[in-house]
Amino acid sequence: MIETPGILLTILAFMLVIGPLVFVHEMGHYLAGRVFGIHSEAFAIGFGREVAGFTDKRGTRWKFGWLPLGGYVKFAGDMNPASQADAAWLSLPAEQRARTFQAKPVWQRAIVVAAGPAVNFLVAILILGGFALAYGDPRTPPAVGIVEPGSAAAVAGLRTGDRVVRLAGREVDTFEDMVGIVKIRAGERVRVEYVRSGAPRSADVVIGSRRERDRFGNEYRFGRLGVGATAPVIEPVSLLKAPVIAVRRTGDIVTLMVETLGQVITGRRSVAELGGPLQIAKVSGEQMSLGVGAFVFLLALVSINLGFINLLPVPMLDGGHLFFYAIEAVRRRPIEPRVQEWAFRGGLMALLALMLLVTFNDLGAFGLWRNLAGLIG
Repeated sequence: MIETPGILLTILAFMLVIGPLVFVHEMGHYLAGRVFGIHSEAFAIGFGREVAGFTDKRGTRWKFGWLPLGGYVKFAGDMNPASQADAAWLSLPAEQRARTFQAKPVWQRAIVVAAGPAVNFLVAILILGGFALAYGDPRTPPAVGIVEPGSAAAVAGLRTGDRVVRLAGREVDTFEDMVGIVKIRAGERVRVEYVRSGAPRSADVVIGSRRERDRFGNEYRFGRLGVGATAPVIEPVSLLKAPVIAVRRTGDIVTLMVETLGQVITGRRSVAELGGPLQIAKVSGEQMSLGVGAFVFLLALVSINLGFINLLPVPMLDGGHLFFYAIEAVRRRPIEPRVQEWAFRGGLMALLALMLLVTFNDLGAFGLWRNLAGLIG
């Protein structure tokens, strides 16, 4: 039986995911700016017309827009999306100009820009550290317990007792590592390196595929090697070790994102699997209906995703600014304003095209195109 969380719960869950994560992201920029003495003119959550807000004693306008799909901090001297100053900046009094974004050295501007994604990663690390403390650290050895007849592992010649050491060119420390590597490689040919009776061996294997449907009717395609683990091992985690495990898990998730993005770019994974705000809203409602633990874990995943995407070297994103600052640091002078202007126009067009694509995918995932085809047919 397919369950649905309901539209009201979905909207509430989406707001509880996007709102706080956007807030902490922008708060990272804001606090870093305050450390370096940069005046913030506005701190906004959401876009479009202001529906509520106030001005604090420092002259910063805190406001909420009607479209809760993002946010921004507007620093004094940050005259346009490319963070370029104009003639109005030059006409400011020296004391006032010194508190603007453009007056700061490139390394300070870079820290201010990087602080947003950094806070998103920090939030995820805190959440994953809490999960490690509560549930321990899975450390099941990467040994083959059982081999499913006819599976990819059986075809490759793996046997019970073999210990996998490398898979698809990546080191394997635990059985959980194997699962993560295999899961995103359905249908791919990879090399598995293992040890049998103390002797190293290797074989090429084509990862199998399986489809699973969850209680909400979502269907997923996963890679399948066809091996079972030995007895699971869960190690208790101390307060001091929890952050280390959280950082490792965050790194694993980022690695997974990089590999998945690479598969999309190279055509090994369909662009139809890319989701947008509507899909995030749907998943948010589903995870909230599963309980607090599932919803909080989703917060960590979305926070990592938000930090990762913002660090991509695409103009209009934080990573695009950092890319230009790196060039400025090497050249000892900023890139010409016209070049930056065209780059940011291109970045804006690319982001708009991506938003259209993921919205199209989201509507397809909700069955809109299938239903329309049925009506037309």
